[in-house]
Amino acid sequence: MDVANNVTEFIFLGLSQDPGMQLMFFALFLLFYIVTAVGNLLILLTVFSVSRLHTPMYFFLSNLSFVDIAYSSATAPKMIADFVSDKKTISYWGCVTQMFTFHFFGCAEIFVLTVMAFDRYAAICQPLHYTTIMSANACIVLASLSWLGALGHSFVQTLLTFQLPFCNAQVIDHYFCDVHPVLKLACADTTLVNMLVIANSGLISLGCFLILLASYTVILLSLRKRSAESRRKALSTCGSHFTVVTFFFVPCIFIYLRPSTTFPLDKAVSVFYTTITPMLNPLIYTLRNEDVKNAMKRLWSRKFSLRE
Repeated sequence: MDVANNVTEFIFLGLSQDPGMQLMFFALFLLFYIVTAVGNLLILLTVFSVSRLHTPMYFFLSNLSFVDIAYSSATAPKMIADFVSDKKTISYWGCVTQMFTFHFFGCAEIFVLTVMAFDRYAAICQPLHYTTIMSANACIVLASLSWLGALGHSFVQTLLTFQLPFCNAQVIDHYFCDVHPVLKLACADTTLVNMLVIANSGLISLGCFLILLASYTVILLSLRKRSAESRRKALSTCGSHFTVVTFFFVPCIFIYLRPSTTFPLDKAVSVFYTTITPMLNPLIYTLRNEDVKNAMKRLWSRKFSLRE
């Protein structure tokens, strides 16, 4: 740590060095962040306020909304501020904190999405046993395991990266502290750490994605024997979930399931799963979910009735 602390701060190159582009990005990403926060807060408020939505599916949806707010907050505020800053710096311990929180909430999102797929599998393929399988205690246990698993992942990921010495290099070719760009600055052999990062981040992303694909395959096969109305409702619910899964997992697998090399495309891909996906989640789940839309309408009409 004495060697590591010789570097007291890091400098981000950011998404662009062009002043005009930076101002445009400032307005655009500020809008994205506001939409993300407001949209996910609205889902949280709706789920907690409407007793009809106190079910396992919406319990995990509220977990996802909370994760999205925290996950985007790990990178977006700093990135937005840097667009109008002359020097894009972050302290050594600020970088450690950002990497820890980013991977903590990112991994929590992976596990929550996987648990949501299991919930849909139980609801569609095991309807008679659904209330037993997804009891209140089971939901709390699954959510707790998701958060604890994310905590373990983030702790290991951050420890692997920052136990390395950082001598003189300070410039991070990225807009936040992620594993591969930071590892490029280490003045030590990172071969073993790179392999452990792939095993930790890459295999978690790939493994959960394969589990999700398997669960949706089973669900689709089971729908063949259902009525047209049942198929429509199930496909609508699962379709929105699978859209979120694809938007989130494919970029994660592209970034983390490979050796510690960086490409010019990486920053654009990272923007997609750090900023765009958390913003799209509430839009996808509200626009394609009649229960949530109806609950929001009732809350809105109740608010105006109370005013009158």
